[in-house]
Amino acid sequence: MCGAELHSLPESVQRVARALQDKAHPHLPVMLDDAARTAQQAADALGIGVGQIAKSIIFRRKSDDAAVLVITSGDRRVDEKKVDALVGKTGRADADFVRSKTGYAIGGVPPLAHATPPVTLIDRELLRFDQVWAAAGHPHGVFRLHPNDLRRLTGAPLADVVQALS
Repeated sequence: MCGAELHSLPESVQRVARALQDKAHPHLPVMLDDAARTAQQAADALGIGVGQIAKSIIFRRKSDDAAVLVITSGDRRVDEKKVDALVGKTGRADADFVRSKTGYAIGGVPPLAHATPPVTLIDRELLRFDQVWAAAGHPHGVFRLHPNDLRRLTGAPLADVVQALS
C-alpha cells in the first residue's frame, strides 16, 4: 500500500496500517462495504467462518483501571473467571472507557496500536485456523493474519480464556 492509498483510509485505520507496516506485517487493512461491528457481520462480509474472526474484547481491571484486551475466536465466549485468574479481577468496560484507553470505538478495536498499551491475552483457540481476520480500527476495517502473528504483533501470551463448549 502506498502513501496515497493510506491517506484515503480513515485516520484510525491509518494508525493500524502504520503499526502493521512498522512491524513488517505483510497484510494491510482493507475496508469492507458493510460495517462489521460483530464477529458474525465480519465473517459474513468476508465469506469465512465466524471462528476465523479474531475479536477484541476489552475489560476494565479493577485494581488499577487498566484495559485488559482479550483476543478471542469469534465463535467462542470469554470466560471472565479465567481472565481474572490470569490478570486480576476485571469488570465490564463501557464505550467511553474503551475509546479512552484504546483510541478506538467498540466494534473496531484492533489488537494493536492502542492509545495506552493494554494487558493482552490471546485465546489459544485461534490456533485452530491458518488464517484469521482482525478489526483494523474502524467498523469497516479489517486485516488478515495468521494466529501466531498476534503473538508477534502484540507480545502477548497464548492463554486458555474461553468457556468450555457444551
